[in-house]
Amino acid sequence: MVKKQTAGRDNLGEFAPKFAELNDDVLFGQVWSREEQLSAHDRSMITISALISGGNLEQLPAHLKIGQENGITKDEISEMITHLAFYVGWPKAWSAFNLAKAVFK
Repeated sequence: MVKKQTAGRDNLGEFAPKFAELNDDVLFGQVWSREEQLSAHDRSMITISALISGGNLEQLPAHLKIGQENGITKDEISEMITHLAFYVGWPKAWSAFNLAKAVFK
């Protein structure tokens, strides 16, 4: 079961309340909770891949931790980043590996 997310409200609640609500209630509430359609593990794999692909590394550490909580292993992360390197770029993979090493010590 997906944990209740409050990061939107915690970080942006006063500055961008609607965005915070959509982040916490829709994205992490309604979308991530659809585990019959796609497991939290698989959603984490997809999300991490998308973040690496787009070079959106600011959110990557948080999603690596969520992925670890959702059962992604060090071996899976390593293989995923290695595979992505050939499609999204070597520098993005290097950056992702450095962040993943800190989470999956």
